[in-house]
Amino acid sequence: MEPRESWAALAAGGIAGVFVDLILFPLDTVKTRLQSPQGFRKAGGFRGIYAGVPSTAIGSFPNAAAFFITYENVKSVLHHDSTSYLTPVTHMVAASFGEVVACLIRVPSEVVKQRAQVSPSAGTFRILSHTLYHEGIQGLYRGYKSTVLREIPFSLVQFPLWEFLKDLWSWKQGHVVDSWQSAVCGAFAGGFAAAVTTPLDVAKTRIMLAKAGSTTASGNVLAALGGIWRTQGLPGLQARPLPVPCRTCSAPSTPQEGPVLVQQQQVGLSWLVYSKARLQLRCRRRRSFLTGDVGFSRYQHQQRAAFL
Repeated sequence: MEPRESWAALAAGGIAGVFVDLILFPLDTVKTRLQSPQGFRKAGGFRGIYAGVPSTAIGSFPNAAAFFITYENVKSVLHHDSTSYLTPVTHMVAASFGEVVACLIRVPSEVVKQRAQVSPSAGTFRILSHTLYHEGIQGLYRGYKSTVLREIPFSLVQFPLWEFLKDLWSWKQGHVVDSWQSAVCGAFAGGFAAAVTTPLDVAKTRIMLAKAGSTTASGNVLAALGGIWRTQGLPGLQARPLPVPCRTCSAPSTPQEGPVLVQQQQVGLSWLVYSKARLQLRCRRRRSFLTGDVGFSRYQHQQRAAFL
């Protein structure tokens, strides 16, 4: 991948991450509280719906940028040596590498954000200070393994399905899909992937929120899943509150598919903003290149002259 393409992927990915995470932050808070061990109501219910947003505002751009630039570069490298029937494998490998790199930034931000979401009265900075004082840097990376174990299967399902749906739609209509059509494909792929991996997402949340020194805090995903199964059964693994009378106001009166809906909207919006932003950045760069705008180096002007 050319340097200008890499920069476009990095900037567009960062813009998409910030936009989507901030717009859908209230839904993410609801999802975290549904998955928390103390239950939706005790975790804050619908109060303090923007608790933890500073952590997201700081971490979203570098996290999303790291994923997209890794994904695009690995896909570009592998694509040259792969045949058409290996294309899904290329997307799986590229997405897996992207998740491993992005989680280095995402996990500390996610730990602080989720702890703030279930403790609305405590500020983000206070939670960060408390975590560093009592657990050190390791506390910020608690749940890294569980996050990677969740994100890689999610990507292995989402990206090949997303690419397949885009190709199918393109073939049906006779031309390449538009940005909004790509987003619709991404939303369907993300929703399906979220439905498959929700138990792993619940385990990740429990590990990040567990009290320091507890069994769950050790990061054992199987132990976390087993504990949820024993205490809450299948509804707990799917992050669905059990039906309760409406007068309690502790949760909706019918089971909710919160994590799936949140992930579906996040993926759809993310790909829409990413595609649009990347296209605009590439077009702007090309227009500047052709018109000779100020700010180019001598080498870039030579390239432009040769191109023209």
